[in-house]
Amino acid sequence: WHVTNGNFGDVRLDGLSVVGIGSFTGNIWAGETKSAMGMIIDERADDRQRDALLTIFGGRAGGWPAGFAELVGDMRGIEFAPITVEIAADLARWRVDVPGMAKGSAEALTGPTSPPGARVQLHNAPGAEVGPGQIATWGVAAEDEVEAFGFKWSWPGRSSKHFSFDWSGPDEH
Repeated sequence: WHVTNGNFGDVRLDGLSVVGIGSFTGNIWAGETKSAMGMIIDERADDRQRDALLTIFGGRAGGWPAGFAELVGDMRGIEFAPITVEIAADLARWRVDVPGMAKGSAEALTGPTSPPGARVQLHNAPGAEVGPGQIATWGVAAEDEVEAFGFKWSWPGRSSKHFSFDWSGPDEH
């Protein structure tokens, strides 16, 4: 998750990122699954920003992140590390890098019937890590490598997706 601009109360979170690394078996959305996850918080966050991000992504702020946090059966840890996120303005590509822990990059899916510059997108995805109502842009992973929290994989060539998200608290409309 990358916060382009946002806040938690009076704490600005602009430009900060959180990386979740996990796995699950079964249907995670039905709550009948074995799941495990570790989280990486952007090391550039100061103490107040770290507290805010941990409150949001730990589910204590409520809303969609709280529901998602309840689905994680085995929380394997939280680390603070440098996170680089790059997302092309036209969503043609995206990438994330956490040195020594995770790196991924993807190119947006296209095909012979895709208009130039158009993206393959899904509205109202049946399950999304950012909650309902968000739009998924589909892609193919050029890199997908992880070695963190007891997970280790290298899965290039698999599917990738990018979701923009817009969350707000109960006091905001």
